[in-house]
Amino acid sequence: MAAASRARVAHLLKLLQSASCQCPTHSHTYSQAPGLSASGKTTDYAFEMAVSNIRYGAGVTKEVGMDLQNMGAKNVCLMTDKNLSQLRPVQVAMDSLVKNGIHFKVYDDVRVEPTDASFMEAIEFAKKGAFDAFVAVGGGSTMDTCKAANLYSSSPHSEFLDYVNAPIGKGKPVSVPLKPLIAVPTTSGTGSETTGVAIFDYEHLKVKTGIASRAIKPILGLIDPLHTLHMPDRVVANSGFDVLCHALESYTALPYHQRSPCPSNPIARPAYQGSNPISDVWAVRALHVVAKYLKRAIRSPDDLEARSNMHLASAFAGIGFGNAGVHLCHGMSYPISGLVKTYKAKDYNVDHPLVPHGLSVVLTSPAVFTFTAAMFPERHLEAAEILGADIRTARARDAGLVLADTLRKLLQDLNVDDGLAALGYSAADIPALVRGTVPQERVTKLAPRPQSEEELYALFEASMKLY
Repeated sequence: MAAASRARVAHLLKLLQSASCQCPTHSHTYSQAPGLSASGKTTDYAFEMAVSNIRYGAGVTKEVGMDLQNMGAKNVCLMTDKNLSQLRPVQVAMDSLVKNGIHFKVYDDVRVEPTDASFMEAIEFAKKGAFDAFVAVGGGSTMDTCKAANLYSSSPHSEFLDYVNAPIGKGKPVSVPLKPLIAVPTTSGTGSETTGVAIFDYEHLKVKTGIASRAIKPILGLIDPLHTLHMPDRVVANSGFDVLCHALESYTALPYHQRSPCPSNPIARPAYQGSNPISDVWAVRALHVVAKYLKRAIRSPDDLEARSNMHLASAFAGIGFGNAGVHLCHGMSYPISGLVKTYKAKDYNVDHPLVPHGLSVVLTSPAVFTFTAAMFPERHLEAAEILGADIRTARARDAGLVLADTLRKLLQDLNVDDGLAALGYSAADIPALVRGTVPQERVTKLAPRPQSEEELYALFEASMKLY
């Protein structure tokens, strides 16, 4: 990176940091009146924890047939993608279904980084199949697709946008009963086996959005560390970056009691509620595991200890962010993925341009946490320390820069692409990236610090090059 470029990025980061305003009018610092924001709107006073049942153990996938038999399932849909359909995780699951006399059909057309169109194809398959249970074997794309198929086949008269997050969709609460869904994750990143969230590319707007409801979470997640041994190093890396940002964003999110509006009915309380004391525990634990095991898991394909722990960390972070939520790294990642032109990530066997989700998230993390740190500097410094920074002489006002430097060092050590420019983006793309971020209110409003379009522009500009 040229000296002039480095100086420009450093200048942008310092501007973003120094622009912080902590007065009640321009920040999320609320008045002391209980439950009231500075604007007089009622804020929430409670948080709710929801998580799938989790079973962990090497070889635990072989129990899936017994689980379905115990549920009384008679007609099961097994969802996966074309690549995984040829690999051991799917074979083990199918063997278990056959052994236990479970009738099933396989849907292996899941798209890696699904779209609204690919969701609807899976939904149509589920509707025609009249299934009474679902099994998802794969990464986040497979689990999210299966959640959507379960939801809309259980609510066959609903329009697709009925349950999609506002403002892109109508964001209606889910009130119909769903079928049991067992998730068998084969990557260590999304934590989708624990959450009621399903993410997809909405092609009309070229942005990612999703469906978020506790009702769509799997009834059971089978976390089998043997499935991690098939992953190439870049898949391990990008999955791990998703874990990292899930933990960082949920830990630094707006506190639940400062989020508004307060729901008039518990069914309207969002899945993403803001940081809270229980999610914090899982987020911090996930950060510790990432700090200890991520590099090992990437560099040593046969390091079962490291890969097993990252598989658990994915679930830990999933429990945390699935209830606290994420914020700007994820909000900005959605147009980064949705507007991709020609970039194809190494180690991903797909026939379309693709920015892996974890990569799209982590590339903005140095700029984002520089920007947010003024609100909760102690949490940003704690995260930096967990990830290896020496904070003994660090000042609170430098928390964002300390965490940003720690993240940049980690990414450089792991040979990560040098910012958004390496993915094919330039300054000319920033207005479209900003426009794609603005509708992501479900997550951006959980940032501890509000952001203007001008500030989003500066965040994207500072993320063009990292090193």
